Amino acid sequence: MQQIFNFIFKNSYRMLFLLLMLISLLLTIQSHSYHKSKIISSANSFTGGVYQMTSNIEGYFNLKIQNEELAKENARLKSLLFNIKDSTKVPSLDSISGVKKIDIVIAKVIKNSYSSQVNFLTLDSGSKQGVKPEMGVINSLGIVGVIENVSPNYSTVLSILNTESPINAKIKKSNHIGSLTWNGKNTGYVQLVDVPRLASVRKGDTIVTGAQSTIFPENINIGSIEKIYIDNETNFYTIDVKLFNDMTSLGHVYIIKNKDTPEITNLENKSKKDE
Repeated sequence: MQQIFNFIFKNSYRMLFLLLMLISLLLTIQSHSYHKSKIISSANSFTGGVYQMTSNIEGYFNLKIQNEELAKENARLKSLLFNIKDSTKVPSLDSISGVKKIDIVIAKVIKNSYSSQVNFLTLDSGSKQGVKPEMGVINSLGIVGVIENVSPNYSTVLSILNTESPINAKIKKSNHIGSLTWNGKNTGYVQLVDVPRLASVRKGDTIVTGAQSTIFPENINIGSIEKIYIDNETNFYTIDVKLFNDMTSLGHVYIIKNKDTPEITNLENKSKKDE
């Protein structure tokens, strides 16, 4: 305490000077509008910078919530897109339940394998969210795979990086179809096989899902043509397709619920029995 008194006593003149200068500044500011406006402007700039910094920090910690909201909005837009068969028409609703024929469930990839011949993903959505086997899985860049097994809260996806389950696909420019499969070599490429020789095929052409699939809507992106071969045994094209997706780095995905799938599948199965 004695040291504090000694400090004040030794610096009393300086402290008095500073106090008088502060009082004079306050009086000057109060009596002159120009000076007052400058001080207010400077204060606003300072507080604005503080608020901006605070907002940036809050925004960083809210990125997870914002990403989830963005995924929901993307799902809503994709649902609208998949239901529009004619761009001049508004997508119609199911008159019974008010639900679109194609709905979308948002899910997050919690496990992803891509180093074996048959690869799987695990999602954090299951039967409680309406997920069922044989539903298509996509993201903003293209197709990801097909739902294989489902539990109440989780589901597994058979990745397009597999050698066992071909997917109907086509060349977007010419509509020539083929079967999409994987040769098990490179995670960045899949193969489109059984493409007829009369098809117009060029490097860079886009490959999309075909109309024959009951799992995926038509014209979902897959990738672009990288290399073209001729299969000597079948005399058909085999095409290396560079995937738009990086299958080794997946976050949020969309599970497609097509209400027409059971009806189409039952009809096709009935036709096969009649043969």
